Amino acid sequence: MTKSAPMLKRYNSLQELLLDNDLASLGDSYINFVYSLAMSKKYRCPIGAKVNNRVLATAIEASGLRKLLPHRMDKHARGNAAEALLVFAWLNDMQDLDDCVKTLSEKDDVSKAFTVLLQEVLEKLGVVHDRRKSQRR
Repeated sequence: MTKSAPMLKRYNSLQELLLDNDLASLGDSYINFVYSLAMSKKYRCPIGAKVNNRVLATAIEASGLRKLLPHRMDKHARGNAAEALLVFAWLNDMQDLDDCVKTLSEKDDVSKAFTVLLQEVLEKLGVVHDRRKSQRR
């Protein structure tokens, strides 16, 4: 079965994509699924897990995406932005589910794993970010 996303709208900017609440809603399910698969792989038993918005908000900061978001956003809204971007990347064949599972299952720090995933998407989109800042964390 070929994966395609004809139902996705076109975005005029990365910020518009990051702020799409409908995309974030789908992204929430996707992120929790990928993370559950990663934890199941890591611990060799079925695990249903939820990713805390604090983890995703930290990854948004470390990836350099925070500067693209409105100034006054709480951690829930920043988590939504991460979810929107990561599911967008998967739907558009920019990021493979198996690669995401591998990254999440191999890193001990979940925020750093999500930072890596976000940075990979940014690189594929051609968005420049300061890696030195994210590597210090």
